[in-house]
Amino acid sequence: MYTSLKKIIDSSESMKNIYQPVFFRLSVQIEKQIFFDLVKEKPFIKIFDQIKSQVEELLKLLSPKTSFSKEKLSDAAKEYIGSLVPEEFGVWVYYPWSNTIVHLLDEKEFIIVRTNRNKNKITSEEQDILGTKKVGVIGLSVGQSVSLALALERSFGELRIADFDVLDMSNLNRIRTGVHNLQLKKSVACAREISEIDPYLKVTCFHDGINDENIDSFFSEGGNLDALIEECDNLNIKITSRLKARKLGIPVIMDTSDRGMLDIERYDLERERPIFHGLLEHYNLNESFIDPEKRMEIIYSILDKNKITPRFKESINEIGKTLTTWPQLASSVISGGANAAEIYRKIMLKCPIQSGRYYVDLDELVG
Repeated sequence: MYTSLKKIIDSSESMKNIYQPVFFRLSVQIEKQIFFDLVKEKPFIKIFDQIKSQVEELLKLLSPKTSFSKEKLSDAAKEYIGSLVPEEFGVWVYYPWSNTIVHLLDEKEFIIVRTNRNKNKITSEEQDILGTKKVGVIGLSVGQSVSLALALERSFGELRIADFDVLDMSNLNRIRTGVHNLQLKKSVACAREISEIDPYLKVTCFHDGINDENIDSFFSEGGNLDALIEECDNLNIKITSRLKARKLGIPVIMDTSDRGMLDIERYDLERERPIFHGLLEHYNLNESFIDPEKRMEIIYSILDKNKITPRFKESINEIGKTLTTWPQLASSVISGGANAAEIYRKIMLKCPIQSGRYYVDLDELVG
């Protein structure tokens, strides 16, 4: 642990791909020593210690029928901490990329507080089930919104995110991040934000996106995915990942930022189901999908050209002429991410969700 931490401290270059925080429990002597060495070596570190308020909130949530006065709650918190000095209670979490240390409840207590407002839209039993699930997200535009929704609801045990790209200024019309992250890997920026919400969540990054060399690891290393949320721009990967998911019996969810289009493919229930609902059945997917000349034709087949909005269709026709890629708006990306996250949760909890293409189209619903 000490060697890896020194590497983080000494090498700014290595910081580029770091997205996992470091934990210190000051009740453990070796960790206490490393912690104070770190603070001494980096005196500019920002330290946030609100452990008392966290303990007080925990006690209120554990005893909802009890009416605590301010003094009674403070005394109960001191009693809960017990013989430990407050600094040795809980865990200190170091975020090396922001030179920040935060004092937090330990994992079990942290989860109790973090998920309390989920109840009973998500029951305790359901929360435990979701905590065992492995979900993969490919593509981190809509995929970032999905990932953050999943993290906020704490609806996974492991999240695997894949994107090869870095953040450009033009991404900031829809990806929630700051200008200080420009040219940072999208996967790193997303994973860091999740760890700052909940450092105990397991996030595994595939910084090179998905390719022939790592697709097996993405789907199966450490256990098969329970669900795939596919949001990438690469047509080959869209098709290849579905073929892989179907082979393994993994459901696939995809939101498309036009008319709230949501695709659900229950390969966990229908192992012979054609990918993209059969919209590509007239293509030889072993050959034609890699032909650049057929790319737009296949994209239109997937989107069902007659059902997309005129502005989206017009934009697609301008790619390579006046536009470099198709448009995405924050409102569509955020709502689409939320929709995909909700469908994922319901599938994981065995709600009766059927395969198909659905439209959450505000223009149609509201007019």
